[in-house]
Amino acid sequence: MKSRKTLADVAAAAGVSKMTASRALRGDKDVSQANIERVKQAAREIGYYGNQFASSLSSKHTDLIGVVVPSLSNIVFPQVMSGVTNALKGTLLQPVFGVTDYDPETEYETLRNMLSWRPAGLIVTGIDQPPETRQLLKDAGVPIVQIMDIDGHPVDACVGFSHSEAGHDIAVALFETGLRRFGYVGRNLDKDLRAAKRKQGFQSALREHGLAFAGIIDGSDLPVDVTALSAVDCGRRLTADLLKRQPDLDCIYFSNDDLAFGGLCHCIAEGIDVPGDVALAGFNGLGLIEGFPGKIATSRTARKQIGEQAARTILETLEHSAAEMEKLHIMKPEISLGELAVTNDKPD
Repeated sequence: MKSRKTLADVAAAAGVSKMTASRALRGDKDVSQANIERVKQAAREIGYYGNQFASSLSSKHTDLIGVVVPSLSNIVFPQVMSGVTNALKGTLLQPVFGVTDYDPETEYETLRNMLSWRPAGLIVTGIDQPPETRQLLKDAGVPIVQIMDIDGHPVDACVGFSHSEAGHDIAVALFETGLRRFGYVGRNLDKDLRAAKRKQGFQSALREHGLAFAGIIDGSDLPVDVTALSAVDCGRRLTADLLKRQPDLDCIYFSNDDLAFGGLCHCIAEGIDVPGDVALAGFNGLGLIEGFPGKIATSRTARKQIGEQAARTILETLEHSAAEMEKLHIMKPEISLGELAVTNDKPD
């Protein structure tokens, strides 16, 4: 079994002292750029990868940034992760990712394991963690950035937007095009608390105009064979069910664009004009909704920028006093009505 290369091996290969090699690999400003490049090239050539655990014993943390997201089933969170990775390029920090599948217990265990690695910081999706998870974050002793939601009380810093406002705002925009009979399609709202907030915000806007959802399918009583489907397939099936119950709807609001796209697939297959016969509205502004007959209204979220800002917030907190840092960064979604503004002339 081959022995792994040591810092002394790197120093010998680069022709510098062990201390200079160590400082060069950390990117120390007191080391010349020529020596930094020489040491990094030597490390690459001999296959040196260091010992982060040993380093953490002396520095109190590793160069890892833990990032916890609920899902990888659509492009939303991979784009957040891309933003985090992009912001950390050129630094010594490396992101490591964990996926919770919207399960609070999995989230708790993932965070607990990540903290055992002594990360330099944590980026955590959402703001509604159970008390034991919030306590874990409060006691972490590292910069914490919660992302994608500001409806609540963050443990430390927060980057995102209000989901209740996002639901309210698109409801108002849809109402102003003349739409009046709204339906709702969602699933897993008991786990996806941010989607539940958007639904509540939408309902609040409807109440302000003396309206309510004319039909709702929110996933609470869906059969297993439907909930097990992909979001697109589920959206197709649930849209068919809702329109069978309420054929006179003029708009359906979906908990996300994946479900809305499934709704569009059903409408295209059945010859239902979108948005002429029924308008469809989702959330996130995903690329998959472009380029199809009929345009889905949506709220476009700055997913990559949220990831970038979260990582920058950790970098700045590590460099400066945490007390000096801005704790809240709001990135409000942009509403897109698709073709509604020019095609819908329904009377008040």
